[in-house]
Amino acid sequence: MENRFERGIGILRRLAGDEDPPVVHGYDDIAPDLGRMTVEFPYGDVYHRSDLDLRERQLATIGALTALGHALPQLKFHVNGALNIGLGRREIVEAIMHLVPYTGFPKVLNAIGATREVFEARDDDEPGFADAEVEPEGSRYDRGWKALAEIDGHAGEAVIASLESIAPDLGRYIIEFAFGDVYVRKGLDLRSREIVTVAACTALGSALPQLKVHVHGLLNVGGTREEVVETIIQMAVYAGFPAALNAMSAAREVFEARGLLDGPA
Repeated sequence: MENRFERGIGILRRLAGDEDPPVVHGYDDIAPDLGRMTVEFPYGDVYHRSDLDLRERQLATIGALTALGHALPQLKFHVNGALNIGLGRREIVEAIMHLVPYTGFPKVLNAIGATREVFEARDDDEPGFADAEVEPEGSRYDRGWKALAEIDGHAGEAVIASLESIAPDLGRYIIEFAFGDVYVRKGLDLRSREIVTVAACTALGSALPQLKVHVHGLLNVGGTREEVVETIIQMAVYAGFPAALNAMSAAREVFEARGLLDGPA
């Protein structure tokens, strides 16, 4: 039977495209157990779990590392890993751009800069960046409101309603930009966008009300309770156990409200 290290090193090798990933022995001079732990827990325990596939796990990781903003070397590794397992450059770029409404422009600009370095260092022929999209027909507000209603449903509509008495323009910006400009872009499906959003909101640690909205959103666009749970569990690797525990409590509230807590998680 495979032990945790053997399971983990197999996954890590796929991502790294290297039979001897540097992280395994890169800290032998100062913290020799750290390399082993990095293989066993993230990859041997967490990535090995079956309720998200490796593609979805890489999108969640890219979302988390973009949101954190201080882990660009690790982001580069996981962008490269995403390419190694078959994710397209367009999908990676869209996952990062998707986070502008949640993390702000500076973190996304830094993440895109790091991603460019990865793309330029590879010798494959896939274009690094997609051409600019033609703006969809109709007003930004109308298409944004339609997207918000489809994705976040009543939870999203309640957020907009709560702003009417104090900052209606903020609500309009959410509709027009987050949903009318960003969510309607091609290149990444809605379920993947919501996995990225749940991961980012968990990693941020300061967005639990918004996390609840997007747990609803992931469920509304075809995600499952198990996929929500797996996305949050994975964030223990990148944002720590406190962030994952707080996010899981928020997810529980959503599951309770939707009658999804009858069986074990």
